[in-house]
Amino acid sequence: MRLPLMILSLVSTLGCAASRPPVPIQVTWLGHAGFEVVSPNGTRLLIDPWLKENPKAPPAWKDPGRLARPTAILVTHAHGDHAADVPELAQATGARVVGTGEHLRAMKIPEAQQHIVNVGGPTHFADVTVYAVPAMHSSEGGRPLGYVLRFADGRSIYHTGDTWLFGDMALIEELYHPDIVLLEAGGARWGLDPKTAALAVQKYFHPKIIVPMHFGTFPELSEEPEVRAAFEGDARVRFLTPGQAVTF
Repeated sequence: MRLPLMILSLVSTLGCAASRPPVPIQVTWLGHAGFEVVSPNGTRLLIDPWLKENPKAPPAWKDPGRLARPTAILVTHAHGDHAADVPELAQATGARVVGTGEHLRAMKIPEAQQHIVNVGGPTHFADVTVYAVPAMHSSEGGRPLGYVLRFADGRSIYHTGDTWLFGDMALIEELYHPDIVLLEAGGARWGLDPKTAALAVQKYFHPKIIVPMHFGTFPELSEEPEVRAAFEGDARVRFLTPGQAVTF
């Protein structure tokens, strides 16, 4: 009788483990294109943390000396509304800075903190695997990037960076199947406008969650009502409040 009981116990244990919900991923929007992402195991990553002159950034985030130390800072490209604060944040936190070599050298990031990537293979930060992917934009140093963050349980987040929609988005979906897309959605003449952002998701992606970003920060960018109208009826869309941590 012992063997059947052991098998029954094992099946029951495995069934309970399989039914447990995944440990949450924490995402905090910092306004514009900036995010803090904290993995289920506590790995803390900053993406495009433009804070000091960002009118939408939470006041508590504007003092680099008071921020929790990130494991790494990911920067998509060299425009000031994405990268202006990265050198100071790197100095204040000692974190590794991820980007193209040309951009990191132009920012004078200390060599020991440079984590040079380009479009291609994975790089690892504890339980998070980071993939640099293409973005269709301009940049003052190096090429523009997006990032896919894949977590140990298989879930993934895609930060589009500044971009227009492009055919290789189909490959990003095929390779990484992002569950959450942090989507430029109000780029006006500099990137994805709301309707084109909505088209990019409809055409190329199948996420569970869509988080619009890069809207309403300064004149000419689309405002929130226009972004909401473009995604009306899509229950996957989550509008975040800068500074408020949410879990997925």
